[in-house]
Amino acid sequence: MAGFLLAPCGNVHPAEMCTLWKCAPCGNVQTGKTGCRYEGEKKYGLICMEGEMDYQSMFTFMLEMAGTIAFAASGAMVGAQRGMDIFGVCVLGVVTAVGGGATRDIILGIVPPGMFQDPLYTIVATVTACIVFAVMYWKQELLEGGNRLVYDKVMLVMDTVGLGVFTVMGVDKGISQGYMERTFFLVFLGTVTGVGGGLIRDMMAGVPPYIFVRHIYACASIVGAIACVWIYRLWGGVPAMVIGTVVVILIRYLAAHYRWNLPRLRRE
Repeated sequence: MAGFLLAPCGNVHPAEMCTLWKCAPCGNVQTGKTGCRYEGEKKYGLICMEGEMDYQSMFTFMLEMAGTIAFAASGAMVGAQRGMDIFGVCVLGVVTAVGGGATRDIILGIVPPGMFQDPLYTIVATVTACIVFAVMYWKQELLEGGNRLVYDKVMLVMDTVGLGVFTVMGVDKGISQGYMERTFFLVFLGTVTGVGGGLIRDMMAGVPPYIFVRHIYACASIVGAIACVWIYRLWGGVPAMVIGTVVVILIRYLAAHYRWNLPRLRRE
């Protein structure tokens, strides 16, 4: 099989991902000094490289950056629309971008959460929120009158991209912690990571939470998480994250375009 290596344990690994692997007595893949990683890696052929970032890690990082920027922008836009000052806009941008991931990490027992271990994402979210604030400060007409439709469309795009990205990031994080076989738990982690930041944002902004009132939102995250888990087991991490993200974005787009909503009680 061109471009692939057969490890001593019998697993097939992409050649470009692994140059330093070896098999431990337990049958799991080891990478130099890092030792055995989670059991799921043996079964599903997932490995890492020592000293450099493999292509899946690079893809994951790029996806996280895209999601962080998108969610931070959506949070900052809500803050600006609610008339907050620059500090409030930045806080809303940051909690939207990292709030879901922090909640997920606490559930997984990762303390302190990743946002405190690596401040890069918080810094990116803060810078993004400041840029959004500056644009809206100098172009305040974007929040008024006929421009409201433009605001809603940009908000939909940013929120949808963030939702898709962080849903699959939640699933990926659960798998990296050794929960590959816990389907329900992985879907739960993906959904919490996807909707958690937006939920905190809306509660802090004093508006009805987006996930309860606007089109299909949490349900799109659930379906995307299920797709991500299923594809992960078949084809590995990168295809799973791509397909899972696309599923979430597609459902959100169709729901907004055709105005799909879950049944609700009508108030007289």
